[in-house]
Amino acid sequence: MNRTDIITNHQAKLKKQYKVLIEQAYNFRQTDSALSDISEYKAIKLLNKLNKLKYLYRAR
Repeated sequence: MNRTDIITNHQAKLKKQYKVLIEQAYNFRQTDSALSDISEYKAIKLLNKLNKLKYLYRAR
């Protein structure tokens, strides 16, 4: 497995986690705003990691 395959696999895993966290944040928005904020914060952190990986993938 070369470096680009590893990066794309990691990107796919992070995208899946990001979607789950965003969905959780949306679902918690009406019932528990604190949990919604926590999920949204984690999703933002994952989005930053995804953007860094996208840059690494492009910079090759």
